[in-house]
This record gives sequence, C-alpha cells and structure tokens, in this order.
Amino acid sequence: MRVKIKRLAIDAKTPTKATNGSGAYDLYSTEATVLPAEERTAFGTGLAMEIPEGYVGLVCSRSGLALKQGIAVLNAPGIVDADYRGEVKAIVINHSTTQPLVVSKGDKIAQILFVKAEDVNFEDVEELSSTERGVGGFGSTGK
Repeated sequence: MRVKIKRLAIDAKTPTKATNGSGAYDLYSTEATVLPAEERTAFGTGLAMEIPEGYVGLVCSRSGLALKQGIAVLNAPGIVDADYRGEVKAIVINHSTTQPLVVSKGDKIAQILFVKAEDVNFEDVEELSSTERGVGGFGSTGK
C-alpha cells in the first residue's frame, strides 16, 4: 500500500517501523514541550497523509510510554479517515499524578496502524441469530 505524505513542517519525520515485524509506524512530534501530570494536548506530526480509499489510519499509544510513564492516546485509537487531508495529530494524555512528560522535537509520541475499512450496509431485522454468549455483556465471559 502506498500512503502519500505532505510535510507541513520542515522538521517533520516520515513514520517508521521499529522492526520488520512491526505492524504500526511510529509518529514523531514536531514540538518540544512539557505535558504536565494529568493534562492532555494534541501533538503535531507535521504531516498530512493521503490514505487510500477503503483504508483508515488508527493513531494508537506506544506501549513503552504507556507502561513506563502513563502516557496514552486519549481517543484511542484516533481515526484518520481516507478523505482527511489535514495534519495528523496525536491527542495524548499524561495519566501520571506527579510526573510531567518532557517531549523533544523528533521524539516518538504515538504510532499509526493502517487497516481496511469496509463499507457496511445496515439491515433492520426483528431478530438476531442466537449465540452461546447471547446478550451477556461486561465480564460475562469470565476472567
């Protein structure tokens, strides 16, 4: 798949995969900032993308930032639609109650995963097929 990118900032970095086996591409901040504890912001990547029709980009948290510092993409995942042409940003929250997040220009701030987005036709019906789970919701399948 080819995704065209337009640099909106001179220092914008092309998304990269950390390893050949990685599914998502790291997104880099074009901003140097300090995100205080329990605050949120939108980090710019300095990139606009032309995602092919029928696909969507999912902006997700980076596992290391989440585990080690409590940093997460707030609207996880953030959705970048194929018809969007503005700057790709990561809405990030600092879940720490005490530690600020210090971000330098060029730091990895989130990741983007490209997935197929199927068109759906909804059909009104009187009944749905039965399953073993049925209407069992939150926690109904056990630990």
